Amino acid sequence: MPSSSKDEWEKNTLGPSVSRFPQRQDRFVTDSGLEIDALYSPETLAEAGSDYQRDVGFPGEYPYTRGVQPNTYRGRIWTMRQYSGYATAADTNERYRYLLDQGQTGLSVAFDLPTQIGYDSDHVLAKGEVGKVGVPICSLADMEALLEGIPLDKVSTSMTINSTASILLCLYIAVAKRQGVSPDKLTGTIQNDILKEYIARGTYAYPPRPSMRLVVDVIKYCAENVPRWNTISVSGYHMREAGATAVQELAFTFADAIEYVQAVMDSGMAVDDFGPRLSFFFVAQNNLFEEVAKFRAARRMWARIMKERFGAKDPRSMMLRFHTQTAGVSLTAQQPDNNLIRCTVQALAAVLGGSQSLHVNSRDEALALPSEESVQLSLRTQQILAFESGAADVVDPLGGSYYVESLTNKLEEEALKYLKLIDDMGGAVTAIEQGFQVREIGEAAYQHRREVESGSRTIVGVNRFVTDSEPIQGLLRVDERAAEDQISRLVQVRKKRDPGAVQAALARLEEVARSDDNTVPVILECVEANGTLGEICQVFRGVFGEQQEMAGF
Repeated sequence: MPSSSKDEWEKNTLGPSVSRFPQRQDRFVTDSGLEIDALYSPETLAEAGSDYQRDVGFPGEYPYTRGVQPNTYRGRIWTMRQYSGYATAADTNERYRYLLDQGQTGLSVAFDLPTQIGYDSDHVLAKGEVGKVGVPICSLADMEALLEGIPLDKVSTSMTINSTASILLCLYIAVAKRQGVSPDKLTGTIQNDILKEYIARGTYAYPPRPSMRLVVDVIKYCAENVPRWNTISVSGYHMREAGATAVQELAFTFADAIEYVQAVMDSGMAVDDFGPRLSFFFVAQNNLFEEVAKFRAARRMWARIMKERFGAKDPRSMMLRFHTQTAGVSLTAQQPDNNLIRCTVQALAAVLGGSQSLHVNSRDEALALPSEESVQLSLRTQQILAFESGAADVVDPLGGSYYVESLTNKLEEEALKYLKLIDDMGGAVTAIEQGFQVREIGEAAYQHRREVESGSRTIVGVNRFVTDSEPIQGLLRVDERAAEDQISRLVQVRKKRDPGAVQAALARLEEVARSDDNTVPVILECVEANGTLGEICQVFRGVFGEQQEMAGF
């Protein structure tokens, strides 16, 4: 006979029965530390004061909890992007062509560390890092080699680049122009999210406030000249990889986004003139239901922030569109085949959560850059989820789950508490300057490590179910000669260019950097004159200064 209430069910069914399952923990929590009840019911939502119609609604309707489109994947499968870049531009171009042949539907560019922080490949600080964790791009010649044979009016490109984002965007525009593709035809995304670099990733070049000016310049330039381009991808991914909880990922991402929107509005633009081209980048971690709930909460939070805080009227400004990547930090060198299962669960969370774009990590990434074989398997994981699993057949398939709805509410509630704290501090930049986010993430990472080391958190193959495993064969190794080849090409670019034209363009850049004018048009002049990324960044360092390590790191 059915129980009349959740309380009666727990009393009659559970009682003190946890001891029957000694292999499970006595206290059940999500990865963010949110308590998990044994059962969820309509009473759970009622007790929390949830207004289902107001908070959930229907897909494609404000506040977009269930998705920003009414038909989601029934209308169009998510964009499949495998993040790639290594060795040289020519080597990376080969990988892109291979992935496109295998069914990838969008490019995703990984840049090496010197490119990310504004140094040419022959700079002394670039030694040993050229082409190691991404592709080196110093000049227009490099970008042309990277994109050779790829029609930029037909392929959407995502570029994970921040402190040098405006330069890489200009290089991309310049290559497109040489292909005969006008900027208004280009589609893609540039990360351009500098604030999270001070919080979690560290590839900054200049102090936060002048760096914010460069971000705003890109957003304003693209609104007028590259209207189909996503001008920023505000990233929670890297904060989560540094140890943040799902709650912190939501809160700190939206705190940064609020700072960007306010800065652009303060520069004179109306929110609906740029809001529709803002995008986001989140991680998909192992806790399937918490991650699905996180994506749903994120959509609702952003819709309300844009409508209620910034007065957006265009529904597109309120629609949170996001790319997802599976969790690199979750991959283990021990029993690396387990990573296949981890990445599949994470990718499923992204799909069930309604991601517009997805990258699935490869099983060998705890040991090396992914091999061609392993990256193909990661792409096949996406394709099987899309075309065989049925997960893409229904819009928001977990919507209405008492558990998922309760988690969605709780994640939003806890994230809003953090946002209130940051607002009271004066906003994200002030909080960053005080080291707040770094300290909070550091504490969460320390707690996670303690749980792993004590055994209260299980990592299969690492602290439990440990066995000897055979090493993976066929790991990708970057040829050391690749760096030498890259530097040789850079030397040739400098020899063949018109030095007078380069110096004139760089001089104009310095003038603009010292003014309030938009820097992007003159950066485009510099790259078309074959000025290098390092030379452009050196001008900015001279005007803006160079960022030093901040409090809290």
